Amino acid sequence: MRRPDQQTTTRPTTGPAPETGAAADTPAAGATGAESLSGGTPGPGHPAGTGPAGDLTTEAVLAPYLRAQAADFLRSLRLHHEHSAPADSGGHDAAAATRALRRAARRISGSLHTFRAALDPLWADQLRTELTWLTGVLAREHAYANRLTRLVEALHQLSGPALPAARGTRAAGEGAASDAQGRAALGVGAARAGALLERRLTLARTRSHSAALQALGSSRFHAVADAVALLASDVPLAPGPAGRGSEELLEPAERAEQRLLAAVAALPPEDSEPYNEAQDAAWHQARLLLRLHRYAHEVVLGAADPALAAPGHALDLHRDAVEAAGAAAAAARTPRIAPATAYALGVLHADQRHEVEAARAVFRESWPYATVLTAP
Repeated sequence: MRRPDQQTTTRPTTGPAPETGAAADTPAAGATGAESLSGGTPGPGHPAGTGPAGDLTTEAVLAPYLRAQAADFLRSLRLHHEHSAPADSGGHDAAAATRALRRAARRISGSLHTFRAALDPLWADQLRTELTWLTGVLAREHAYANRLTRLVEALHQLSGPALPAARGTRAAGEGAASDAQGRAALGVGAARAGALLERRLTLARTRSHSAALQALGSSRFHAVADAVALLASDVPLAPGPAGRGSEELLEPAERAEQRLLAAVAALPPEDSEPYNEAQDAAWHQARLLLRLHRYAHEVVLGAADPALAAPGHALDLHRDAVEAAGAAAAAARTPRIAPATAYALGVLHADQRHEVEAARAVFRESWPYATVLTAP
């Protein structure tokens, strides 16, 4: 835990930069030390050992970053086409190429959002909208597959020889007979609940796969690919002197940080009700702002803040648990299902909502800026 009054970012200073790991979509968890805009792995515009504010210009930092992400996008697209060919049996390679494509698209879109003032605003807004559409379409199939795996594994654990203590539905003081009865009812309904979830989520995944293939073959996607190809060689900057000074990068990065801190400060308190789904939106917003802050940190310093790896992972788990709980609740509303099936789905929903609360606790424990979480 760092000092409560320590900020996540400060303005770059001259002098040697501390060594950090290579930039990645998710930095290595367990990294220590404060990675801030006062130092870190040098970005595309400032070599190691230097970092004066004068070097943090759009031409020196942001433009090379966007060109590099555009090149990654095009490389991933080529690999996706190669591994998606009928003669190619590498489904895993195609999925990896899709993830890399989404990764580059998210970084381009996030940078266009944060540093919009330094770029041609009309061009940035249009491309960001199209990249948001693309990442959403490509993410659905992966999300449904992960959701099914998560729910089936949870059902298997819940319907085992004994209910886990943290997830059990037995109230304190009830007898062993009531516990055994609950396990028996859960065991009967778990198999049917799993089959129901598999049918629903497999159908949704198949439809998402078809929608992704259709999107990748559409004229809309080809327009996006053409725009990214142009970005790989030319970054449209804001007209005039705007966007040419260091303040045009530092101020947006600091605003992204402050939005994140404000969102975390506004999160529901620790003793809030875990089943209150109305509180989920605030956590989802914090996750989005944390991602934008990480991307801004990558632009200015060349690497995401490793201290935020664990909180970011906790928010990802929170999102997964929320969506899994929603899938279990939706399946429980299926007409004319057996009572045992509905019971198993209800237990599964409760289990995932407890996972939501556990993810929130992990986030609070791993968040490195204590004053934010203790703010009234």
